[in-house]
Amino acid sequence: GQIRGVAYDGYRRIFVTTFMVSLQTVLCCLVLGVPLASFIVSLPDRTRALFVAFILFPLWTSLLVRAYAWLVILQRNGLINGWLLQIGLIDEPLPLAFNAFATVLGMTHIMLPVFLLPVIGAMRGIDRSLMRAAASMGASRAQAYRTVFLPLALPGILAGATLVFVMSLGFYVTPAILGGGNVQVISMRIARSLSTYSNFGAAAAIGVVLLIATFAMLGLSLLLRRLLLRR
Repeated sequence: GQIRGVAYDGYRRIFVTTFMVSLQTVLCCLVLGVPLASFIVSLPDRTRALFVAFILFPLWTSLLVRAYAWLVILQRNGLINGWLLQIGLIDEPLPLAFNAFATVLGMTHIMLPVFLLPVIGAMRGIDRSLMRAAASMGASRAQAYRTVFLPLALPGILAGATLVFVMSLGFYVTPAILGGGNVQVISMRIARSLSTYSNFGAAAAIGVVLLIATFAMLGLSLLLRRLLLRR
């Protein structure tokens, strides 16, 4: 019974870590992506197409390459610590790699284009005359953006956030490299159950639980989307 309780606590911590890392990635994409998408849709067509091309460019690069690139930048003898030490801002290297910060940063870099595409699509479909109507009624640009533009873009923002969250639940390469073993997520536990212990039953059970959680999140997202569209 005690061994079973310890195993349950271990699985619970892994699930909590996975969901927390995924949620933090979603929040970073929201903070960075919504203003960036708003800026992109305000550009002329040719310039907007150029920005979208730059957004899609990282998707052509391997996840492994991007993870190791961040490792080169963040590790103790990496570019950031070397630069900070050189200019005298710090006396010893900062722990930027092999932790949750590096994991979320790497996952945000990978998932930001996935978040931006549906958000840009939703924002492009908003009638600009509504913003002019809000301005004619005395609303400032910030007020019109907050009370008119963002509510109309919410379905696209919700779709992008759902994509990021669901895809982040299954990340393996980025947490394994940038987490350095200190950030244990579900995919890593499944891989270890198969490669180290050959425990196919445990791996299958974890996979089923993750699949159920993913379907639950998708169902909740669809419900929220319908409520937003009705409003």
